[in-house]
Amino acid sequence: MKLAPCHPLLFLVTGLVWLMLASVIGVALFLAMMLGHPLPAVLRHFHVHGALVGGVVQVIVGMMLASGERSKSHPVLFAAINVGTIGMLAGFWWGYTLAVAVAGLLVLLALLSLLGEALRLARASVLSPPFHLGFFGLACLALFVGLGVGEAMALRLIPYEDIGQARLAHLHPTVLGFVTLTIMGAMHNLFPTIVNARLNNLLVAKLTFACFPVGIVLLITGFLLTQPAVQIVAGLIILAGTLLYAYNIGRTWVKAGRPRTTVSDHLTQGTVFLVICVVTGLLVELNYLWPTPNMQSYVPFGKLHLVAYTHLAMVGVILHTVFGVLSHLLPTTLAVERARSNKSRGPYLEELTGIVEQWRPVQVGALSLGTVGLVLVATLVWQFNLTSLPVHVATWASIGLLVLSLTLFAGKVGLLLTSRPS
Repeated sequence: MKLAPCHPLLFLVTGLVWLMLASVIGVALFLAMMLGHPLPAVLRHFHVHGALVGGVVQVIVGMMLASGERSKSHPVLFAAINVGTIGMLAGFWWGYTLAVAVAGLLVLLALLSLLGEALRLARASVLSPPFHLGFFGLACLALFVGLGVGEAMALRLIPYEDIGQARLAHLHPTVLGFVTLTIMGAMHNLFPTIVNARLNNLLVAKLTFACFPVGIVLLITGFLLTQPAVQIVAGLIILAGTLLYAYNIGRTWVKAGRPRTTVSDHLTQGTVFLVICVVTGLLVELNYLWPTPNMQSYVPFGKLHLVAYTHLAMVGVILHTVFGVLSHLLPTTLAVERARSNKSRGPYLEELTGIVEQWRPVQVGALSLGTVGLVLVATLVWQFNLTSLPVHVATWASIGLLVLSLTLFAGKVGLLLTSRPS
């Protein structure tokens, strides 16, 4: 029996579908919390794991495959990632942790099969071999560490009193270690191509590649040892690497003539949010160094503040970057797959790019303002209660902006997929 073709485009689109579904669940969870009618806690697992595993990881896999032989099919890999994601969510829903562990192992094995492809991409980096191999190698290691800790939690191998630290050791290697390192590594190669300019400074890139991994290793060590001082030192090193990275990307953009396209806007704003996110994380850690007699922190930091902080990364950094990358990859991939001749490919690519550029300021601006709006809501609850008018206005405004951006992007993807070369 012949398996259905599973080209890189299918991974990209399916990952986006997972992200959209997870976003809908996230909006529902946030509104329910703000209105005082919280939804079942299991939906948080649907939101987080659907977005990260089914969405972000699958988009990254699609990016890797798209950089190679685009016509090659990967049905087993596609099935493993998506069946594994569905299996994890089903396990969470039924409260059957063994099912979560087995499904997670399926995803882990699927990703292990891509190590050869990751090595090929690392060798094609703009940096010298020791740097790009070490950087991408640590990104893969961080992913497997994060997934390994998740497996240990699902199998209940970690004592209950250590679950809090284990969750940090599960989330940070996956998001900060794998996703962020992958974004930074890919941006050093992809962004200069997008803006049609050379990377500003290779030495700064090497310093970035040196600082960020060291900071992540120290941060995870600090979590495991419950040492705030180590975590703060790690945060400062990560901040230094992030500032170097942002400077290099920013200078590359300036030298390219400050292009304003949907792709460049999403990627540059994602870079800005990365700096904001790292600074915020450092402040959150410092906040717990000076507890008051009645609280564990100097400034009150509750569930809503944690939601705002984590979504600086999930929406401000990751979603901006995913939207930017897909705005570049989808038109080029569709043009290569659907237009067989060079004569028809050029006009078709221009048509697809025109679709991507529609409503650019609204799409990009709404995503950024909606993310900032979540932070504003969390800030307002220091002065007002959840039922107050300012909090409700800020809540609905931020959610409205995020939904607007998501809807515009989903509509564009629909137009791209239904557009055919003339």
